[in-house]
Amino acid sequence: MSQPQAVIFDIGNVLTRWQPEAFYDRVIGPERRRALFAAVDLLGMNQALDGGAPFRETVHGLAERHPEWAAEIRFWHDRWAELASPHIEGSIALLRALKAKGVAVFALTNSGASVYDAARQTQAFQALFDRAYVSGKLGAMKPDARIYEMVEADCGLPPGDLLFTDDKAENTEAAAARGWRVHLFQGWQGLAARLVAEGLLTTQEAVL
Repeated sequence: MSQPQAVIFDIGNVLTRWQPEAFYDRVIGPERRRALFAAVDLLGMNQALDGGAPFRETVHGLAERHPEWAAEIRFWHDRWAELASPHIEGSIALLRALKAKGVAVFALTNSGASVYDAARQTQAFQALFDRAYVSGKLGAMKPDARIYEMVEADCGLPPGDLLFTDDKAENTEAAAARGWRVHLFQGWQGLAARLVAEGLLTTQEAVL
């Protein structure tokens, strides 16, 4: 089998940590965080953002509806760089190594358009992507088959030439159903080994 022609990265929990609960545990403590998440549907709000809702207006609007938690809710927007951190440096090193070898690298992320644009200000690695597919801009979210169809139509590569890594099984399974090569991300070392197995990097380039 020939090598993949493009590697497609999810971002949250692949290139950066995405654990909002851990952020709030650090900032306000686990007990208060549990009370916040029980009282306010922050994850539902984030789902709306992924679907294209405006970033600041959505977060601050929710804060206005829950004045007792207003400051904590606004953290989702005002301290976004901390919320979506730290970077997973091993994965970013693999992204850089692929780019240096001339392998096409794409992003495929569930994220609001304005959220993604804000994240680019503090995530320098995003400049490495040849193409970025963002749910809030495309009007479809993983694992909806439509978003994978859009990627195929835009990049012009057949499904079997795409290698996609994501931390959620439902997202990789949906891609695999279309014929994509997939890797369920559980750590950068596993991804590195897969890239070596596909012939895209040497063990030295993959830092294994």
